[in-house]
Amino acid sequence: MNIAYWIVAGLLALFYLYSGVLKVIRSPDRLRPMMAWVDRLPLPTVRAIGVLEVLGALGLILPPLTGLAPWLAVAAAVGFVLLQLAAIPVHLTGDDRQVGLNIALVLAAAATVWLATSAR
Repeated sequence: MNIAYWIVAGLLALFYLYSGVLKVIRSPDRLRPMMAWVDRLPLPTVRAIGVLEVLGALGLILPPLTGLAPWLAVAAAVGFVLLQLAAIPVHLTGDDRQVGLNIALVLAAAATVWLATSAR
């Protein structure tokens, strides 16, 4: 793996690890100031998204680091692209209508896919 992959994947993993843990452990009242959309989805769905984010963050780092099933890093990055593509309509149909971060995350995850596949 190259340095560019580790920088982009590392930052993406940190973001999703933080965001995922918050979704898993915080109440909707504590999530609402940061994530206006939490009231529009059932709490189990919010929790499931959090679990997927944590697993994806681990998938970006652990497989390439250990050399075991490095294809999982590509799968995790593709999963993050799909997650953010699904999140954009959720934001656009709500009151927040802020999709800049979602677009940046799609681009970062797509770059991670590219870097992971071109590094071989």
